[in-house]
Amino acid sequence: MSDHIGSTHTGGITEIIIDRPPVNALDFRSIEALESAFESADRTSPILLTGGGSVFSAGVDTKAFAACAPHEKAGMIRAITRMTASLVCHPAPVIAAVNGHALGGGFVLMLCADVRLITDAASARFGLTEAHAGVPFPAGPLEIIRDEIEPNMLRRLTLTSQVLGSEEMMECGVADQRVSESTLIETARARALAVAAQPAFTVVKQQVRGRLMASLRTLAASGIDPLAQSFDA
Repeated sequence: MSDHIGSTHTGGITEIIIDRPPVNALDFRSIEALESAFESADRTSPILLTGGGSVFSAGVDTKAFAACAPHEKAGMIRAITRMTASLVCHPAPVIAAVNGHALGGGFVLMLCADVRLITDAASARFGLTEAHAGVPFPAGPLEIIRDEIEPNMLRRLTLTSQVLGSEEMMECGVADQRVSESTLIETARARALAVAAQPAFTVVKQQVRGRLMASLRTLAASGIDPLAQSFDA
């Protein structure tokens, strides 16, 4: 596993930390490490995903992506879909403890979660800034944002790269709870155990998110992605 992705299992929770300073941007290696961490997590235990330092994740490392050869860009795009599919399809609860900026792919990772707790820090910013960053959506994340965000908000966020504060995130219903930085992880752990204690959670998750899960599994297995194909040699 990459040095930039930490995974521990304690207290009945798999805690996964994106720790790639300064902004926890994701290169090919860290994307593959996240996929491995999600896949190897105990299937009966909740996952708690957070970021190191004061940032959740700024998404894809655009400089690393730009430096890749075309076939590497295609591989990275397909890996992002596999990684997000692994997280969404985890049968136990997935809790995002969003401790700071969640932009682009970081925002998508937050949307993968069943429960989304965000910092109440005034400086934290949230948005789908792919158009501004110059890296369009892979097939998996595109499916996720279409499923998880209502159409007008999706249009605003994606086509203008608008960023929101934590209060706006609550108002638009994307986040579930604003929590102080000092108690965010503690609160997320308690929520993870409480949600996991529901006896019918896994069945209800399949009922509610099953269509998205099936679509992501298909995309991940097939590798079919117009964006990736545009870089295929």
